[in-house]
Amino acid sequence: MNPNPETATGIAAAFDCGEVSAREIAVAALERIAARNPELNAWTTITTERALREAEALDAARARGERSGRLAAVPYAAKNLFDIAGITTLAGARLLARNAPATADAPLVQRMRNAGGLLTGALNMDALAYGFTTENTHYGNTRNPHDSARTAGGSSGGSSAAVAAGLVPIALGSDTNGSIRVPASLCGIFGLKPTYGRLPRTGSFPFVHSLDHLGPLAASADDLALAYDVLQGPDRGDPACAQRNIEPTSESLARGLDGLRIARLAGYFDDQASAVARAASERAARALGSLGDVVLPEVAAARAAAFVITASEGGALHMAALRERPEDFEPLSRERLLAGALVPAQWVEQAQRMRSLFRRRVLEAFREIDLLIAPATPVTATLLGQDLIVINGRSLPTRPSMGLLTQPISFIGLPVAVAPTWPTEGHLPIGVQLIAPPWREDICLRAVWALQKAGITVRPVVAPTPTT
Repeated sequence: MNPNPETATGIAAAFDCGEVSAREIAVAALERIAARNPELNAWTTITTERALREAEALDAARARGERSGRLAAVPYAAKNLFDIAGITTLAGARLLARNAPATADAPLVQRMRNAGGLLTGALNMDALAYGFTTENTHYGNTRNPHDSARTAGGSSGGSSAAVAAGLVPIALGSDTNGSIRVPASLCGIFGLKPTYGRLPRTGSFPFVHSLDHLGPLAASADDLALAYDVLQGPDRGDPACAQRNIEPTSESLARGLDGLRIARLAGYFDDQASAVARAASERAARALGSLGDVVLPEVAAARAAAFVITASEGGALHMAALRERPEDFEPLSRERLLAGALVPAQWVEQAQRMRSLFRRRVLEAFREIDLLIAPATPVTATLLGQDLIVINGRSLPTRPSMGLLTQPISFIGLPVAVAPTWPTEGHLPIGVQLIAPPWREDICLRAVWALQKAGITVRPVVAPTPTT
């Protein structure tokens, strides 16, 4: 059997019933990666020996009659800000390349391993997670599998490209201001930013402590929910991690959305979106039975506050290194970190007040609504090196503006899933955000599953253009 590399559930089932060995699955995945990664530049380290070792251990356990984990023999990879035993945690930065290798896996990597996953390596990203395009001066650009001249998004660009190219069905990423949702949107895959504090960040390199989230990216809604369930659980190593019990979601996807009140976000979320992005959210809203449009107050101010908090916390984290080794910073982020370190304290205080106010107002909206729909990115994937995007007649800088629609949601910690859509014109996908109240990841995942079932997330088969 040649296992389908795009389906984690299918791979695990094939291994569990004895149709294929874990070693065969690992070898096939590693061969695909070796063939495609030179073009995509998604992996910075390929852990061939570890993947084969883990596969052989699974085969031996199955031969002894032991029960397989839920991700048995499923290849995956992790953004290179996760600690992986024996590998230096780069976080996309040459600044960290001299550090000693990690002595242990991050808890989320451990949980993937305990479920039977086969780690294929560490994935490229924007330096220090500060960016939305994975254009990395030190480790190279990650390319979009749908068009190699375009960005894969970021900062989890390697994670999204790896899944979108069919090289692994699941990858681990991080999201501070949109770093799971933006690349998922631009690469046409599924992603989940859980509630702030739901998953532990222990063993990952930070960017902004009060905004950082970790989560999965996947090739299908089913695989996304499965990965999320495997990753759940408390961890006292992260003080921000809520000590909550595991709340399984993968077995409840088919419950559907009956009884849920759904609305589409308009106002700011239309003003900052291109026509194709607006059309994507409108199509998703129709498919999910939206009751209509709603407008949240002061979203632009919320995004500005998120910018201030990001800049100040990020700059403060790296201040010592900025003084001592400025030449080792990625040029595209060094100046922004320096500027962030100089943000006046009163600006930060005001931004935190705005954060509290906006969170209260959004939670008030959730008294009447259970799920909100919005575009995930203002445009489809941009060309590598593209400096400007045009939105509703306005020219905006590309790198920061890809987070226009994700940042206001990030900084109040809500759970958000992204589902891909495929415009009828062009060959590039664009995602929609499915936003729920705190701790209701189940609603997000049921919504992406409903969109998948409705065919919204499936790339259409386009007839070739006749030649003359």
